[in-house]
Amino acid sequence: MPDTSVPAPLAGLRVIELGQLIAGPFCAQLLGDFGAEIIKVEAPDAPDPARGWGAAKKDGQSLFWPIIARNKKSLTLNLRTTEGQAILKQLVETADVLVENFRPGTLERWGLGPDVLHALNPRLVIARISGYGQTGPESAKAGYASVGEAKGGLRYMIGEPDRLPARAGVSLGDTMTGTFAALGTMMALFSRERTGKGQVVDAAIYESVMAFIESIIPEYALAGHTRERTGPILPRVAPSGVYSCADGMVIIGANQDTLFRRLAEMIGADWADDSRYATHDARGDNQIELDEKIAAWTGERTVADVLKQCQTNGVPCGPVNTARDMLEDAHIKAREAIIRVAHPMLGEVPMQGVFPKLSDTPGRVDHAGPVLGADTTSILSSLGVDASEQARLRDKGVI
Repeated sequence: MPDTSVPAPLAGLRVIELGQLIAGPFCAQLLGDFGAEIIKVEAPDAPDPARGWGAAKKDGQSLFWPIIARNKKSLTLNLRTTEGQAILKQLVETADVLVENFRPGTLERWGLGPDVLHALNPRLVIARISGYGQTGPESAKAGYASVGEAKGGLRYMIGEPDRLPARAGVSLGDTMTGTFAALGTMMALFSRERTGKGQVVDAAIYESVMAFIESIIPEYALAGHTRERTGPILPRVAPSGVYSCADGMVIIGANQDTLFRRLAEMIGADWADDSRYATHDARGDNQIELDEKIAAWTGERTVADVLKQCQTNGVPCGPVNTARDMLEDAHIKAREAIIRVAHPMLGEVPMQGVFPKLSDTPGRVDHAGPVLGADTTSILSSLGVDASEQARLRDKGVI
């Protein structure tokens, strides 16, 4: 477990999170994992919908919220009111970072645009997350992760070639963008150490997705090639795919010549000297039949047997894990890649740990996502808002 006596790398950094759902909150989650103080601002009458999200619930409780809001404080504040805006301005004066993922122009309509915020706090870093970015002809459009994944070229390549494009079972576009926003925030903070000035980080979903699409743009522009959907394989990279076993599935990656020879010897086949498979290009030409032969071998064995044989012979291989598999995985346990965090209603909640792991100043999870408004009183009190004024603001629906 992380040594709690060692200060986390971002300890002392105050972040205001105005985000909802995934992209903005994921950015703040990453910063909070490494010690930043995260003050999550939600409207008292319209909290973050992520509080109720998730494919399954336990005792009526979201199983997503404890993760996406971990390590965060909850402040209720109606930013559509002048009084709420005034309180946020006070808070901005004490902050290092503000994260938001509203549609571009929303902060400006509330009188909280970067010009106003930087006048209050020139050192503030403002991470702005949106579907299409803060500029350009489509900037004002509503943008969700699914749309950004399509615009950025990712969706076209996912799935089987004879079907409509598929999607991953999680919101990749959101988490990709949240990651880039966190990276941009850290670069802006590093720059601030030299210049003394904050700046705006403009993270667009479709552009974050584009960063992951490798060379498909020059492949088309310079070679006339369009990558198509290819299901579980990469064309002409063989063997490197999913293979069924008697009780599950494995991934085997043995497309390099030396690795392929090891695989062939392990299986007891003379493929390495067969002209159809002896070279990378030859295996690419005969990918389908080669995969069928490997699948025939794995299909007669259990996942455990295939994994053991591959490990013994130095062939890269791994299981296709479900959540249940990951909870039982010895390596995952040894690395503490899944941690258990106390929750007031759910008991201990297993969730993914803090990544990456730092040797001297690791991050940690101190608590699961908070109940709505759990920290409103303490945060406002720290700004000098006394109890009677807080009562008045509650009566008006400001907090």
